[in-house]
Amino acid sequence: MKFSSLPVVSAALAALIAAGSVNAQEAVPTAGLTIELNDVAPSQKGCKLTFVAGNALAQSLSKVSFEFVIFDQKGLVERMAVLDFRDLPAGKTKVRQFDLPGTNCDAVKSLLINDAPACVGNGVQPGACMSGIKTGSKSAVELKG
Repeated sequence: MKFSSLPVVSAALAALIAAGSVNAQEAVPTAGLTIELNDVAPSQKGCKLTFVAGNALAQSLSKVSFEFVIFDQKGLVERMAVLDFRDLPAGKTKVRQFDLPGTNCDAVKSLLINDAPACVGNGVQPGACMSGIKTGSKSAVELKG
């Protein structure tokens, strides 16, 4: 009689394992690019932006650039700039830095990735760089995609 509850326990354990695998599948990030604004710091030229960019696409990108809109503390467009992130190999993360000449870092409230004018790679579909892009910021400046 000790073993009479074994099938019930086994069924419950199997259900828990199955539920865990469904949750694990939901946690897997979808394919796409991640762009994190890691730091904003004054430079000799103006303001230096440091980004951490990751490529979870199946294909490597030989060239990718993003059009950024820079908003001031009042929420007004301060300027637009195209930043060339160069290559982003599939499954890799790279750090890229850009100087914005004549820009005071304290005046920058947020950045918006408006478009990806260059998104080039073997087998890369148009729009792949903006589709499902995930953005974040570790600085006081907000980054939106």
